[in-house]
Amino acid sequence: QVQLVESGGGQVQPGGSLRLSCAVSGLTFTRFRASWYRQAPGKERELVASISTGGVIRNYGDSVKGRFTISRDNVKNTVSLQMNSLKPEDSAVYVCNTNIVSPRTDYWGQGTQVTVSS
Repeated sequence: QVQLVESGGGQVQPGGSLRLSCAVSGLTFTRFRASWYRQAPGKERELVASISTGGVIRNYGDSVKGRFTISRDNVKNTVSLQMNSLKPEDSAVYVCNTNIVSPRTDYWGQGTQVTVSS
């Protein structure tokens, strides 16, 4: 059974930092790309960051570029999101995703809440 379990969410003041982690089990993690998405109330789900299977190619949404860093550990089967200089508009439920293109396969975590407020 495939499972993605996020951790590390919580409340932080503006300008603070959080590190989210996603533990993946039940699949060959090295075969899967990984991403973090977020969704705030009343807003569409937004791609925050993605990372290639080997961890070399990384992409970021414009709103987080320069502040967030995605990484993966293919030994521990985890993907992380280091979030620095957090802003109130970063508040959302952050969801971990792993996927392959062919055959099209997506797995999602339950999400972890991040709240940035003073």
